[in-house]
Amino acid sequence: MRPTDIRDPAYFHKVVDCQWACPAHTPVPEYIRLISQGRYDDAYLVNWESNVFPGILGRTCDRPCEPACRRGRVEENNGEKPEPVAICRLKRVTADFKGDIRARLPAAGAPNGRRVACVGAGPSALTVARDLAPLGYAVTVFDADPKAGGFMRTQVPRFRLPESVIDEETGYIIDMGVRFIGGKRIDSLKALLAEGWDAVFIGCGAPRGRDLDLPGRQEGAANIHVGLDWLANVYFGHVKEVGKRVIVLGGGNTAMDCCRSARRLGGTEVKVIVRSGFEEMKASPWEKEDAMHEGIPILNYLVPKSFEVKDGRLAGMWFEKVAAQRDAKGRRQLVPTGEPDQFHECDDVLIAVGQENHFPWIERDLGLQFDEWDMPVVDKATMQSTLPKVFFGGDAAFGPKNIIWAVAHGHEAAISIDRLLSSEDVSDRPPVGMTLVSQKMGIHEWSYDNEVSPEERFKVPWAPAELTLKSMSTEVELGFDAATAWREAQRCLNCDVQTVFRQELCIECDACMDICPMDCISFVPNGEEAELRTRLVAPALNPTQDLYVSGPLKTLRVMAKDEDVCLHCSLCAERCPTGAWDMQKSLFDLPRAGERVVAVDQPEVVA
Repeated sequence: MRPTDIRDPAYFHKVVDCQWACPAHTPVPEYIRLISQGRYDDAYLVNWESNVFPGILGRTCDRPCEPACRRGRVEENNGEKPEPVAICRLKRVTADFKGDIRARLPAAGAPNGRRVACVGAGPSALTVARDLAPLGYAVTVFDADPKAGGFMRTQVPRFRLPESVIDEETGYIIDMGVRFIGGKRIDSLKALLAEGWDAVFIGCGAPRGRDLDLPGRQEGAANIHVGLDWLANVYFGHVKEVGKRVIVLGGGNTAMDCCRSARRLGGTEVKVIVRSGFEEMKASPWEKEDAMHEGIPILNYLVPKSFEVKDGRLAGMWFEKVAAQRDAKGRRQLVPTGEPDQFHECDDVLIAVGQENHFPWIERDLGLQFDEWDMPVVDKATMQSTLPKVFFGGDAAFGPKNIIWAVAHGHEAAISIDRLLSSEDVSDRPPVGMTLVSQKMGIHEWSYDNEVSPEERFKVPWAPAELTLKSMSTEVELGFDAATAWREAQRCLNCDVQTVFRQELCIECDACMDICPMDCISFVPNGEEAELRTRLVAPALNPTQDLYVSGPLKTLRVMAKDEDVCLHCSLCAERCPTGAWDMQKSLFDLPRAGERVVAVDQPEVVA
């Protein structure tokens, strides 16, 4: 293997698994350390710089960072259910305990004469506005709803996300000089472009929920509702009650919001019915757990066949029982079991089987190409459409995902818009950077807390069910208090404080190898990676994590360190008699709009 080039910003960024997995690349260990120091304002602003909506995401994020968290991997043999750090709920802590941070937010920049229109006031468009307003762009955000927030406001129930949090965090952006025009639906892209905007960003989401065209659908229409529309009607107060017996069709997060909302609007027998297996449901595991915690059963492997209408009123639904099987090519199929069809009584049905994009307002003669699925053709790196001044982001770009992906799209689109309107190549992206800073304060002292906490993950407390199930607005999760937040923060392994090796100082005493509690470090003859991984002190079995390999040492061996389960405990650096090992905090610098492309031979590293 060749020596690892730690000048490449991606190398140590990938070692910080949580930040690597986050679409917005939020520096997770950095803000968790700030929480442990009681610096909530600073922790909030670290989040705000990257993910823009810490209070909202601290309650609703799909948490791609948590499955990636190294804590779960290093505990695999130490407990029945190894748990990652509660990264998402610690993000909420920064919002719950911060003070007034408005004075520290950027203000609108001096006007540069450029006008940008954003269609939709969801997370992607608001991120574009947040990035461009400080650069002097005149950004106007249009939305059909009277308040900003998009689906964060209308489709996420208030018992999960209080309206005050949405008002606050969307308000931070609008107060930066962004013009918000609510209650204004854009009916024609051609007409919008004719107004002379320099660029248009489309972040209108995937606004149409899928329906089910089954026998009885029209006859029972009064009590059969598309879940996405139903949730919006609940928010606007058009729906205030539901029947006692409710069936929710679908296995995604929208279905979980529907069933929990129905429970609060009078449904006493609410059940979720899905055609797939429980483990295959698209809903996040915690969303399913929350629904079941509120007494809502989830029935699986049932395919809806028809709606039963009696005396002009919905009476129930028929389902076919199926099982999952794989064919000769390994493809999964749902096969009828031959059991009698099942009938489930109900008063109302909520259909939450997916959502899709809908662009009737975009004329097809503008030069904007659509693919075979009637989705706009969008460059995944630049978010630019085939009409150069039109950009897409969030669900409108590539179909339904989640808020954090929409934020990431917004950051990339803002870079593109700024480059386009600065007469620069949109595809030429500003480089990412990485700074390494030593944490050494003395021979055995570090500027970070390197003790590994043995505690298991702390649970977020809930408000009493007898209160929450009676109200659509009483928040279920109470959040961590300061003391519990501190203890949960101690579980973080500080994966951004890297073990940096200087081979010219190594005397090959093997002391670091002997003291490593995870057997991460090996001194071995070099070889091809697949073969070398098997010869380490502890075989490196996770090929998705890199090996940190030195050049040839004096004995012609190499140092090979498996990054997979390293605790970043600094014992190797403390034990090394020559200082060949050092603990250095890696600061990943993600480019933002306004940064110019500068030609450099190598990424800059300060060690």
